[in-house]
Amino acid sequence: MSPYSHEPDERHGARQPKRFDPERAARLDNPARFEYLPPKEVAEMLDIPAGGTLLDFGTGTGTYAIEIARLRPDVEVIAFDEQPEMLELMRAKPAAAELANLKSALPSDIAAYKGKIDRVLALNVLHEVGDEALQSLKSLLKDGGATLFIDWNAEAERPEGPPADHLYSPAEGRQRLEQMGFTARRGKLFPYHYSILAD
Repeated sequence: MSPYSHEPDERHGARQPKRFDPERAARLDNPARFEYLPPKEVAEMLDIPAGGTLLDFGTGTGTYAIEIARLRPDVEVIAFDEQPEMLELMRAKPAAAELANLKSALPSDIAAYKGKIDRVLALNVLHEVGDEALQSLKSLLKDGGATLFIDWNAEAERPEGPPADHLYSPAEGRQRLEQMGFTARRGKLFPYHYSILAD
């Protein structure tokens, strides 16, 4: 089985019991997301080196991958998702087709990127991904690479997102990452999310 799978026996450590349902994919394209989590701010926090490579882990329909590829035409953006249906929805977007620096990847493709990624964006997946997949993220990074985790905040009153008992607080998220061997460097609070930059 792939370490990027969400089969029940490989979800140890995940707080949400089931993976995101593709039938709810339209929620990922809600433009209101950009109001409380602006893509420009996400791109700035990533601080991708000039000419570098970003892997958007669990890209869904590619909403943020597309925006970051627009903002950083010098960067190769790899939109990764374990669900082919999600990537098909991304590729169907005219905006995605126009971006020469945007690629998609499935679990079968991911081994080719080991040790080649400057930054990983893990947006709204920390509560959903199992320990094995989380540890495997580290093998993708170059020396000096980093992962930006942004996830729903269990402590915040939110108009949408998973229920609080499926999520981590910022302190719990940081603790989980450190238990998985990451070093948390800095974090930030958003209206409904928290971020942790880790290497």
